[in-house]
Amino acid sequence: MSIEIKVPVLPESVADATIATWHVQPGESVTRDQNLVDIETDKVVLEVVAEADGQIGEIQFGEGETVLGEQVIATLIPGAVEAKAEAPKAEAAPAAEAAPAQEESNDALSPSVRRLIAEHNVDASKVKGTGVGGRITKEDVEKFVKSQGSSAAAAPVQVAAERSEKRVPMTRLRKTIANRLLEAKNSTAMLTTFNEINMKPIMDIRKQYKDIFEERHGVRLGFMSFYIKAVTEALKRFPEVNASIDGDDIVYHNYFDVSIAVSTPRGLVTPVLRDTDKMSLADIEKKVRELAIKGRDGKLTVEDMTGGNFTVTNGGVFGSLMSTPILNMPQSAILGMHAIKDRPMAVNGQVEILPMMYLALSYDHRIIDGRESVGFLVAIKDFLEDPTRLLLDL
Repeated sequence: MSIEIKVPVLPESVADATIATWHVQPGESVTRDQNLVDIETDKVVLEVVAEADGQIGEIQFGEGETVLGEQVIATLIPGAVEAKAEAPKAEAAPAAEAAPAQEESNDALSPSVRRLIAEHNVDASKVKGTGVGGRITKEDVEKFVKSQGSSAAAAPVQVAAERSEKRVPMTRLRKTIANRLLEAKNSTAMLTTFNEINMKPIMDIRKQYKDIFEERHGVRLGFMSFYIKAVTEALKRFPEVNASIDGDDIVYHNYFDVSIAVSTPRGLVTPVLRDTDKMSLADIEKKVRELAIKGRDGKLTVEDMTGGNFTVTNGGVFGSLMSTPILNMPQSAILGMHAIKDRPMAVNGQVEILPMMYLALSYDHRIIDGRESVGFLVAIKDFLEDPTRLLLDL
């Protein structure tokens, strides 16, 4: 009796999903817990694994097609698969011969592979596929780009001279990001206020204790843990910033879940640090590192992405000196951190060169007034310029 391969249960906020990549073909032998297919939702990529050893039967939905939660997308015929051991040898030559035709057709490539090929201006026919049936994988494209070196880097110049274009479908995540950013712009009274911070106290602490911290906790002491701690303490003092609008009601949250903006190959995502008021600096650094690695590897779960009352984004890692971050709906505020630059500052009537950083707080003016927004930003400034306040709860 065959086993139905189904789409996982989708969260309430996710209506449907898209088949991103099939890693197997009908008739292929698989083992228990082998990844069969990647399914892309608005937030994360879900992996569907085999429930038992067996053989893939009929595949009912191809790559790029839309599916619903718990919908049957294929079948698995359980049982011993030793009889198939010699089949791949007999089929190896036809598969290899068919590979170029698949490689040359964009329809045969997964959305993530098409996007990677477009970003690096790669000729798909020149990439040797190592996937099922000679299909090109992301690893194949990345390996090809590295092997090309300078010649691959020169390709965009040739494209510009030829004035050619390439059309690549938007991924579900990119569509979701676009829709949510447009919604934030059109449905909120968004305003941004600025301040600047002397980062020398934090940098001195890191310099003095970074080796001891890493030796004891097994993780490096970065800036993000100080940012999150300062934000958490400021949220306690300004509950309006930790609130959100739901219809005609204002919902005040008595917990502190902070989203952090993480850049991934699929786009910008905002996984959540939960109960930051109960986390130490080491706990925060470990969780941030864990989420960053999961984001890079495409392993973030729906649970990682759900919720969050406030967002911290650090454009400084990319060299941004100042920006106006856009709200992460339905949150009411977002804090933008930026690059730390040495600047001449007046200190007690004397000019000193100090490592300074601009802060930007974008907020929804419907719920947060100027007094609260400025006070919140000043509180963060005070905490970071005098970290002792975080320890003494001042």
